[in-house]
Amino acid sequence: MKILKLSYFVKLSIFLILPFLCFGQEKEQKEKPELDLGGALRFNYIYSSWKEEQKTKGGEFGYDMFRINAKASYKGIFLNAEYRLYSEAFGGGFLKQGWIGYKFNEKNQFHVGLVYVPFGIKQYNSHNWFFNITYYVGLEDDHDMGFKYLHEDEKWEYAFAFLKNAEELNFGGDTENNSSRYSYDVVGRNKETNQFNAKIVRKLGDSIQHRIGFSGQYGSLYNIDTNKNGNHYALALHYELNWNKWNLKTEIITVSHSPENKEGQSNKIIKMGAYGAPYEIAADFNMYTIGLSKKISVAWGPVSEIEVYNDFGYMQKKEKEFTDSFMNVTGLLLTAGQVYTYIDYAAGYNHSWLGGNFEDDFSTGNPDANWEARFNINIGYYF
Repeated sequence: MKILKLSYFVKLSIFLILPFLCFGQEKEQKEKPELDLGGALRFNYIYSSWKEEQKTKGGEFGYDMFRINAKASYKGIFLNAEYRLYSEAFGGGFLKQGWIGYKFNEKNQFHVGLVYVPFGIKQYNSHNWFFNITYYVGLEDDHDMGFKYLHEDEKWEYAFAFLKNAEELNFGGDTENNSSRYSYDVVGRNKETNQFNAKIVRKLGDSIQHRIGFSGQYGSLYNIDTNKNGNHYALALHYELNWNKWNLKTEIITVSHSPENKEGQSNKIIKMGAYGAPYEIAADFNMYTIGLSKKISVAWGPVSEIEVYNDFGYMQKKEKEFTDSFMNVTGLLLTAGQVYTYIDYAAGYNHSWLGGNFEDDFSTGNPDANWEARFNINIGYYF
């Protein structure tokens, strides 16, 4: 009798516990770590109006970039990283972005590491391969070291960030920042530090979608020579429209840098760097950009879509003796499976990457400069 009772008790216990064991096993299976690897290989054809050797040869075709992307997640914690390899002439290899995140729920996240800076239209204030003029002063697709909180719902998006500094490669207070980096940051005798960012976007419409936003950032500029902190700030109003495969992006920005330089060094100029090549920019300026694109579905063999666009940018320098800078890119993007091809005609006036004098085009400029142009074809396989 006791044996029968014990057997009955064991069976009942197994019957009651089994569902919980199965649930636990099912939950464990659902929470397995996930890893997604990707990347891209790109090549460039270049024909520049200001390079006689290229004009004589009919342009040049060569290696642009190889990159690896990694995304991972486990139990609400996730990783997003991208490492790029350029030629030595363009800075070699460096981390574009790399952060660890935590997802509180479907609307709220937290990121820490080399994070995307919440400023302006996300993620690109442009449609072309060259970006807009905002990129060349560190105000488009910028990434810095710090942490960020993000919220997104049907009507609102907002983000707050504290950025301790730009990419720090040397960990020395008296060491200049290296220009071998993806996004433009202050280099030379000043360093960005303790920066606060806030961005808010209101979303409106259904068939016609509007995104109206405001961005602001404020931080310190540590000077190596004087051991003092200056400051810098930027404010922006931005608007984006999506309608029937049309996209419009526009921004109005004001920027000021107030470094604590040593005596005899101008406070009207700040030095920025990326791709291994530093240059000067005006310390104080306004910037105005507008870009328009249209996507067209086609059936041309492997080509399934064409996006035509024009992106314009104007840098208005606040020093009267400085000459303003301009940039305009007209082009199209061909989509063929995993291959994306940008065909761009990029023109610039007092633009460091588009002819002229590389060192001071974005700072003092040259009133006698000519508009220069670069015809560029970028072919990339993205996987």
